Amino acid sequence: MADPRGFITTPREVAPRRPIEERVNDWNEVYPGGPGRALLPIISEQAGRCMDCGIPFCHSGCPLGNLIPEWNDLVWREEWDEALDRLHATNNFPEFTGRLCPAPCETACVVGINRDAVTIKNVEVAIIDKAWADRQVRPEPPEWLTGKTVAVVGSGPAGLATAQQLTRAGHTVAVYERDDKIGGLLRYGIPEFKMEKEQVDRRVDQMVREGTVFRTGVRVGDTLTGSQLRDRYDAVVLAIGSTVRRDLPAPGRELVGIHQAMEFLPQANRAALGEAPTTDGSDQITAEGKDVVIIGGGDTGADCLGTAIRQKAKSITSLEIMAQPGEDRPENQPWPTYPMTYRVASAHEEGGDRVYAVSTKEFVGDDDGHVSGLRLVEVEMKDGTFQEVPGSERVIPAQLVLFAMGFTGPETDGLVEQLGVDIDDRGNIVRDKTYMSSVDGVFVAGDAGRGQSLIVWAIAEGRSAAAGVDAYLSGTTHLPSPIPPTARPMVV
Repeated sequence: MADPRGFITTPREVAPRRPIEERVNDWNEVYPGGPGRALLPIISEQAGRCMDCGIPFCHSGCPLGNLIPEWNDLVWREEWDEALDRLHATNNFPEFTGRLCPAPCETACVVGINRDAVTIKNVEVAIIDKAWADRQVRPEPPEWLTGKTVAVVGSGPAGLATAQQLTRAGHTVAVYERDDKIGGLLRYGIPEFKMEKEQVDRRVDQMVREGTVFRTGVRVGDTLTGSQLRDRYDAVVLAIGSTVRRDLPAPGRELVGIHQAMEFLPQANRAALGEAPTTDGSDQITAEGKDVVIIGGGDTGADCLGTAIRQKAKSITSLEIMAQPGEDRPENQPWPTYPMTYRVASAHEEGGDRVYAVSTKEFVGDDDGHVSGLRLVEVEMKDGTFQEVPGSERVIPAQLVLFAMGFTGPETDGLVEQLGVDIDDRGNIVRDKTYMSSVDGVFVAGDAGRGQSLIVWAIAEGRSAAAGVDAYLSGTTHLPSPIPPTARPMVV
């Protein structure tokens, strides 16, 4: 156990962020020098708040089963190398989850029953950021090779976790990515102010040194067909994500200036990285000088908000059809479940208006065919359906509208169709308890089989799918399998 009275005597503290007026004028992470460095002065005391409870529910709150009490105790004792070992024992990329995960482990923390929960996510990122700074994160190449080959399609967190586990098990792994750089949504979907791409680059470099091969700019299913992939490799892993975007077919949807978030964000991220914002030479979608409306109040909506602020939008309004949640845990979402409460991301601190319980009735346009506003109506839930509030219609200005309403499943045209794998009634790829699809030797990891979910689930699925592939190729496996494929996703 760490400090026996830490959870009683030490108040919860989180990493301090840079002043708003400073950070909105650049694309760097919102923490000075990164969250790990910002946390070091307070992190030992915060780790000491862990009470090492008899049944650590944080383990069940985390899909990876992170050994949280163990590395909390080691950090409190300042045994950083051992803490890193325990952290990497369950998580390939703690610098990703330490920045991007909504921390379901903290809502399951026993201290959090009647006090502020332990800052688990902060301790996690402090361990790994210090390890990178101290050059303690090193390649772990296999001692021998099995002679078996695996293709992983998709280089998001699920694909990367699968590839690293299988490479370390001795298989020869090639990762295929249709974009020009590795990382999937980590690369072009997550803004720099949430996670600088140095975090992705140095993990990719580590994996290359371990033996993983990366092939970018390859559209599998087009330039390389599914049958060619099957002929070339002993096993195939589909980690293609859930990329079919939800749309809003309201009147006026055809107007110019209405875009999906994943059209807007990748361009902004490329520009922030000093790259050409578009790959075809077209004009960048930008919020500069515009009234911006973001439809969707989740993490992607917050990413759009922070990006639009840095692009100097005239005004920004975020719309959510649900009523505003309360700040306290609802009675029907008791501990240790993940509650739907009012949360403030770093982008919400920086500006913009959040409007709840409204629905879009129409997109209003000008004479040139550009969007100029949204006609809204307030709604309330009655008998399980949203009903309009009479007399509540109004029009708000908008020259740029962004849809951040989530995704419905993987793209099935091309590779998925060519491989002939089964699709379930939710639009996801069917897989068995070993993560194998309905086609022998073809496995599925991450959102493609699970549905839209969290980065921590993606990494856990990648590790579990790797265990299934290893057993398929070798007859047995020593790789860990954190979660069964039947567990349902938690979407926030």
